[in-house]
Amino acid sequence: MTANDGKPALVARVKGILLRPAEEWAKIDTEADTIGDIYRRHVLPLAAIPAASHFIGSTVFGYSAMGFTFRPSVGAALGTALVQYGAALVGVFVLALIIDALAPTFDATPNRVQAFKVSAYSATASWVAGIFGLVPALAVLMLLGLYSLYLLYLGLPKLMRAPEAKALGYTAVVIIAAIVVALLLSLIMAPVSGLFSGRL
Repeated sequence: MTANDGKPALVARVKGILLRPAEEWAKIDTEADTIGDIYRRHVLPLAAIPAASHFIGSTVFGYSAMGFTFRPSVGAALGTALVQYGAALVGVFVLALIIDALAPTFDATPNRVQAFKVSAYSATASWVAGIFGLVPALAVLMLLGLYSLYLLYLGLPKLMRAPEAKALGYTAVVIIAAIVVALLLSLIMAPVSGLFSGRL
């Protein structure tokens, strides 16, 4: 894909990475993109899916438990959605930095753009699965986003040129790093979300 590609290319990329991941990673490996290209074409639209879905789902359907339904105010829901979106945009870049920094440890080839490709495209499944946030009762189906771990396993060694003997270890460490990054961002963003929603 090129930097001028639009919605049809995005749909094709999503279908490719989800349905034919090995083949799609081979294409991604050779693409001469910048980090900005990938953000604009792939990350910005897809990372918005979970945030937008949670906003709509929480304000329209609310959260139900034990016969009670809670609906946050539009302001609170919007604040949470914006913070969630911002965290996704930051998280994908931070994880790319970690992937790149860890490369020498596993005899892989450091490359910031390739590392960002791995981080951004492997997250596709989790972002797409965020659509289930539209209906809070179906939120458990967001676990389908764990398919992103498999995408990471396939793409990381290929794009970062990690030897087969160290590919699994590299992937495992990156997965742990991704979990830590997500937890840290949640801790940092939670009070920000509270302040934001309190002013709307």
